[in-house]
Amino acid sequence: MSQTKNFNLPDLGEGLPDATIVEWFVKEGDVIKLDEPLVSMETAKAVVEVPSPVSGKVLKLAGGAGDIVVTGHMLAQFEIDPNLPQRAEGQDTGHHHGAPAAPAPEPAPTPAPAAGAAERADEGTVVGAMVSSNAVHTEQAVAVGGVKAMPAVRAMARKLGVDLARVRATGADGAVTMNDVKQAAANPSALLPSPTGRGAQGEGPTSSSAAAVASPQPLSLGERGASRTPLSAAGKPMRTAPPGVVAKGQPEPLKGVRRNMARVMADAHSKVVPTTLSDDADIHAWAPGNDMTSRLVRAIVSACQAVPAMNAWFDGDNLTRTLHAQVDIGIAVDTDDGLFVPALRNADMLDARGVREGINRLRQQVEDRSIAPSELSGYTISLSNFGMFAGRYATPVVVPPCVAIVAAGRARFQVTPVMGGIETHKVIPLSVTFDHRACTGGEAARFLRVLIDDLALAS
Repeated sequence: MSQTKNFNLPDLGEGLPDATIVEWFVKEGDVIKLDEPLVSMETAKAVVEVPSPVSGKVLKLAGGAGDIVVTGHMLAQFEIDPNLPQRAEGQDTGHHHGAPAAPAPEPAPTPAPAAGAAERADEGTVVGAMVSSNAVHTEQAVAVGGVKAMPAVRAMARKLGVDLARVRATGADGAVTMNDVKQAAANPSALLPSPTGRGAQGEGPTSSSAAAVASPQPLSLGERGASRTPLSAAGKPMRTAPPGVVAKGQPEPLKGVRRNMARVMADAHSKVVPTTLSDDADIHAWAPGNDMTSRLVRAIVSACQAVPAMNAWFDGDNLTRTLHAQVDIGIAVDTDDGLFVPALRNADMLDARGVREGINRLRQQVEDRSIAPSELSGYTISLSNFGMFAGRYATPVVVPPCVAIVAAGRARFQVTPVMGGIETHKVIPLSVTFDHRACTGGEAARFLRVLIDDLALAS
């Protein structure tokens, strides 16, 4: 008698309640081997490939691309093939594959390798801090159909409509990198000839059903745009709706980063007692070549050193406060997927060049979706430089356990009275929101005063 096994969505190492299906690498009826890529899932931090826990026939899949699956609920059902390799009972896979978690005592933890014993739990989310699991799936470049690429690279290729099988790989061990995909999208003429019998993402020979859907010849960019459908050229569902298609007049479920952002912001709103102070920093004395963001970071460091109460964490449940000697600044990064807040570590030890290089690195990793979860947690204060787009003053949201966030609006020129007349000076609007449970109004005002004074310096 054949044995069937339900595979439940594992904890992907982020403590999040659900994840979104990006792409299935199999279909119902296919035979898959142990640890072969099963599905690509998008969470608040990354696109992760989940391997098959068994060898056997795929009987049922939980949904299609774009569907949300709750952690612990069924992701796939298999008919186990005893003639193929299977994982030994109790062997650790790096994920939890058990039944849906119920309100019951947790089982005894499985002993972990000594090398991982010192690993600190990831207690961060994209915008905030949340206790999560130690079980983290290591993102690796996996070969599918002869094309080796990281999950985030595959997701970007689908988003840009790039055929990975035709991209010149420059990464280690012949892996396609994020930069390879972007260059291919910018210069389609540099693509390699289309391999015969391969799917659009290099999945290998197409099945007869997929071939019926796929176009027999490679389409030009114009033809692709004219005949765009929710399916890829291999007949597989796209990661999301085709570019430019926006749901209107009907509910659209939030996914990935944006879904987690909604949860964290609602949680912050229910806990923090926010108060905002605003003022302008006169930067008339600035020498040419000053970097706005680097100067803001330096000013925040000076203000944190002068008023340590604003560079702190607050535990509202236990009414405890933690003051930090180092200044780790969370830099708000806006993306189409939602808000990321990577941490610029040890900002108090960086010069202007180090600050700029650090910010550029974090922004690039956010854009590539290659940023490590540890980079998205543990900051001690935040900065939102929304003025690079528009706006003057704001009431930015303080996300626990932090107690303060600085927001800089769009710089402008204003008439300023001086001895003997008036002058036109350039100013930066500043807003500081603080948690009044942990900080006094006087502390926040002194903090803002130091910000303004540091920004007023010529260099």
